[in-house]
Amino acid sequence: MKSYIILITPLIAAVIAQIIKVLLIRKNKMSLKDLLKFSYAGMPSGHSAFTMSLVTIIALTQGLSSPLFALSLAFAIIVINDALRLRQYMSQQGAVINILIKDLNDDQFLDEKYPLLKERIGHTKLEVMAGMILGMTIGLIMFVLI
Repeated sequence: MKSYIILITPLIAAVIAQIIKVLLIRKNKMSLKDLLKFSYAGMPSGHSAFTMSLVTIIALTQGLSSPLFALSLAFAIIVINDALRLRQYMSQQGAVINILIKDLNDDQFLDEKYPLLKERIGHTKLEVMAGMILGMTIGLIMFVLI
C-alpha cells in the first residue's frame, strides 16, 4: 500500500471533495446529476484538492528537492489557474451565448440546434482555497496513516 500512496492520495481527495459537494448541494445550486459526473464547479474544488494532495504527498515522501515535487507543483499551478481563470471566462461566454439564443427565440431552429450552455463552470477563489486546504489535509493524513 505504501508504494501506491502517491496514486491513491489524490484519488481519495477527489472523492472526498465530491462527497462534500453532494452534502452542500443546496448551497452550490447544482443538481445531483451534475455532482455525480465530477462537476466543474462547486464547493470545494475537486481539482484543487486533487492537485494539492498530490503536491503534499510527494513533498512528504520524496522531499522538496525532488524533481517529482517540482513537476507536481507546476501541474497544480496550471490546474488551479485553469479552475480560477479560464473556466470563469468560459462561464461568462456561456451566459452571453444563452442570452443571444433566448433573444432569438422566434427561430425554433436555434432552440433545437443549440441547447443552453452551462453558466457555472469555474470556481470562486473561496472554492479553490477550500479545495487546496482539503487536499493538503488529506495528504498529511495519508502520510501519517500509511
